[in-house]
Amino acid sequence: MSNRLRELSDELKALEAKLLEAGGAKRLEKLHSQGKLSARERVDLLRDKGSSMLEIGLLVAYDQYEGQAPAAGVVTALIRVQGRETVVVANDATVKAGSWWPETIKKILRAQEIAMRCRIPIVYLVDSAGVNLPYQGGVFPGQYGAARIFYYNSIMRRYLHVPQITAVMGQCIAGGAYLPALSDVILMVKGTSFMGLGGPNLVKGATGQVVDSETLGGAATHTEISGVAHYALDNDEACIAKIRDLIERLPTSTRAVALLPRDAEPEERAKRPTPTGGKAKVRAGKSGGKAEDLYDVLPADHRMSYDMHAVLRAILDNGEIDEFQEGLAKEMICGDARIDGISVGVIANQRGLIKGREGEKPRFGGIVYAESAEKVAYFIDRCDRLGIPLLFVQDVSGFMVGTEEEQEGIIRAGARFVEAMATARVPKVVLTVNHASGAGYYAMAGQGFDPDFILSWPTGRMGVMEGESAIQAVHGPALDAAKKKGAAIEPTVEKAVDEMRADYEHQLDAKFAAARGYVDAIVYPENTREMLSLALRATLHNPGPHLGPFVLPPHLGESI
Repeated sequence: MSNRLRELSDELKALEAKLLEAGGAKRLEKLHSQGKLSARERVDLLRDKGSSMLEIGLLVAYDQYEGQAPAAGVVTALIRVQGRETVVVANDATVKAGSWWPETIKKILRAQEIAMRCRIPIVYLVDSAGVNLPYQGGVFPGQYGAARIFYYNSIMRRYLHVPQITAVMGQCIAGGAYLPALSDVILMVKGTSFMGLGGPNLVKGATGQVVDSETLGGAATHTEISGVAHYALDNDEACIAKIRDLIERLPTSTRAVALLPRDAEPEERAKRPTPTGGKAKVRAGKSGGKAEDLYDVLPADHRMSYDMHAVLRAILDNGEIDEFQEGLAKEMICGDARIDGISVGVIANQRGLIKGREGEKPRFGGIVYAESAEKVAYFIDRCDRLGIPLLFVQDVSGFMVGTEEEQEGIIRAGARFVEAMATARVPKVVLTVNHASGAGYYAMAGQGFDPDFILSWPTGRMGVMEGESAIQAVHGPALDAAKKKGAAIEPTVEKAVDEMRADYEHQLDAKFAAARGYVDAIVYPENTREMLSLALRATLHNPGPHLGPFVLPPHLGESI
């Protein structure tokens, strides 16, 4: 029997390895010959040695532009710098000179939203030739065009007081120069960096003036004459070291201090007491709580059942969860747990056929019923009141339909579920392990409701419905008619069915979602706990509310 999760993971790892090569060895060699480091080398030097990195949007645009825009030419990630969770944005000069594609803008905006939502520093490592001119129509205009980057810069600087540090480590031309100008601190590298509204060629064309890059906008010009920049460093390494020093000096969030020490081994943290007042329930099972065993949890066929508790055992501290209303609406698992010592309220979809109470019909796992919607809504409200972050583990196929559910008020109960989730002020982190379909995906903190982070396994399947359901909805009458007559399906109908099935399989693939930014990152079973821990720690720097891309303080201009 095939191992679907392992096969998809191996396929994804091969794709990621290719994307990590960025512009290729020759362009990297050229960069090094100029005395510069690559974007990924800079990020690796910036982050604490041996620390975790959650890369946001590695797969974005991988299946567009004939493969010429790996990672959309920009590295965006959540890392730790001097023990502090920090967002980094690094232009990749090996990809079209670091120029901005339409998807580059989306990635930068998402990185800024994470910094604003979590109230954590953001570092820009700029090395970009500016707008990729053939695609300017998707970069320059619009509400979510490049201008929004500068809008977010301004909001962070004036009202949110989110630290912004920019290092100009190569080109920084035209409107892109406003990004550093709207930051708190600007660093430049002697001899290799340039910042200006126009380069020497544009200046010559516009004014007739002949000037070299260094005189026009080099490190010496901007730190000794114009005063635009604040520090001039000898090379990339010295520049990164200075950024680390600046971040080390920032005051520490009291909530971050209250967390367990980051230098503790993950295994040690996992053994610390659970958050419950009594003894937490330990569920024994074949997984044994090992991440590697997660590869054997999901069935080969995504439609088949499995025990969600086996997944939870491997990602929660000690594999323990103290379930809330365990005997009620068992298709939805709710409970208190910890991840890396951090208290979380877990909401997960149980799969399989769920045995009902005496005299009641069994329920289908992965489906939200009126009773389960009410249970989860109450649990969310309770976590919100107590300030407990929420972790949604998605394998949901939608809400139940039919006469009984309509008469029980599934619409009202579903709306209550959605409202509780949407208005909860605590951090919300999502992990999609299998299905994420229909309104159930929305209720389980879908992307449109601004969860702080949304992660997926390679097996994640995001769509309004599964392909076979869509085929039945569109071509059902024709298929049923042929079946009743005992006749063959008409060739045109058969072709349409095959095309729809293929389209859905392609669009339901987790890589399709990741390429379009519908998830922040695809993670693997073995690093799920690590990535969830990093994401949760980032969210806890902001006491809340965690609503929308950012929330202004009660009194504009007041320090957070």
